[in-house]
Amino acid sequence: MRLYNTLTRTLDEVVMPDVADGTRPFGMYVCGPTVQDVPHFGHARAALVPDLLRRLLEHRDVDVLHVRNITDVEDKIIARAHEEGIDPAQVSETYSRVYEAQLARLGILAPHIVPRATGHVIEMVELTQQLVDRGIAYVVGGGEEALEGSQDVFFRVRAFADYGRLSGRDLDDMRAGARVEPDPRKEDPADFVLWKAAKPGEPSWSSPWGPGRPGWHIECSAMALKYLRGRFDLHAGGADLIFPHHENEIAQAEAATGERYARLWLHNGLLNIDGEKMSKSLGNFITLSEALDTHGGPVVRLYFLQTHYRSTAHFSAERLVESRTAWERLRTFAANTPEGGAADAAVVERALEALEDDLNSPAALSVAFDEVREGNAALADGEQDRAATARATVLAILDVLGLDPTDGPAAAGGADVAPLVETLLQLRTAARGRKDFAASDQIRDALAEAGVVVEDTREGARWRLGGEGGVVG
Repeated sequence: MRLYNTLTRTLDEVVMPDVADGTRPFGMYVCGPTVQDVPHFGHARAALVPDLLRRLLEHRDVDVLHVRNITDVEDKIIARAHEEGIDPAQVSETYSRVYEAQLARLGILAPHIVPRATGHVIEMVELTQQLVDRGIAYVVGGGEEALEGSQDVFFRVRAFADYGRLSGRDLDDMRAGARVEPDPRKEDPADFVLWKAAKPGEPSWSSPWGPGRPGWHIECSAMALKYLRGRFDLHAGGADLIFPHHENEIAQAEAATGERYARLWLHNGLLNIDGEKMSKSLGNFITLSEALDTHGGPVVRLYFLQTHYRSTAHFSAERLVESRTAWERLRTFAANTPEGGAADAAVVERALEALEDDLNSPAALSVAFDEVREGNAALADGEQDRAATARATVLAILDVLGLDPTDGPAAAGGADVAPLVETLLQLRTAARGRKDFAASDQIRDALAEAGVVVEDTREGARWRLGGEGGVVG
């Protein structure tokens, strides 16, 4: 298996010399959410990519230890709590549950360990103290807003010679981290906070530097070291975390322990909308629940799998509709072909080899859809055994991808196609509104071919199924 390693900027072989003999699992840490709001559509990708990797490894009989954290104390959580007049713990608990429930709808496997930042403050204090003792961190006064006796602790970036190797940035060109403002108390603008002095009305814990709370970056270093030290094979997260978060994680952990942190760094590309990164701060996002409620978990999952994980994904409602059409095609195929066949091992292996080449899910899906065509041709020729083999082969490939087209009614069996038709009609209305009548007619013709009759009335478009078996894959 080869994966693109952000640290080396090359496709690296995933070497697991001491995993095969059962001495330890493959250790994988995934940066989880800061739980101050509902997840947006793009958050799904950062969880889905390591889920795909885990499924592939486990299919190859590799034991995996999957750790994904939850940041449940952070400036944005505190700000949200103040806005709503509630305790920050209530904010984090509410949105942690929302996040986990929505990922379950996507078919994301639950991690083996889900550490929360607030449950590991002791480890963060200990790690910070190690850095202070080694002269790699320094203590300063907490500032005018801090409680009496509270101090801040900063990481001295110039004391860590390898700082910048993950992101490829030159230290002299760097500025303060993305989540902090320049601070005159710093020795260097690039120094980042490890421990924050307590302020009135904020959660705080006791420490050698007075009451306070951990900085964002120290959380993941402390939790990853606690659960994966000595078996830390892979660290995953979105590309937006490479700098400063992951860069700082490496610096903290390696400066404190003198040991290599994660062997391999896996970063998924971002999700853009209208040419910009989908982000709550920019206000250009749709919630994950909106997409799940409209299209269902398998369609959203398929949507992301159709783009290579390192590529920038571009959100569009039209592409979601295309993914839904593709999903209905798979479900219809599974419903119409006979059961009982044995999968073609050679074809399944082609799909697995695509996944083992840097998680090339589009190529693996292409193998599956080629087999769908093969199965449909076999059905047309009356070759039931060949069709059954194609069905078993497709299901075997999709199982590794986390998809099961036999779960729920298939379109040809009378499933509720209303959400799909309504979405297409919304696109048609939008096309008519901008006087793109060619696109409007194209959508209507496509629906007609699928057996859906559209009637335009004063109250808007109405539709009905035009006959038996109208919806096809």
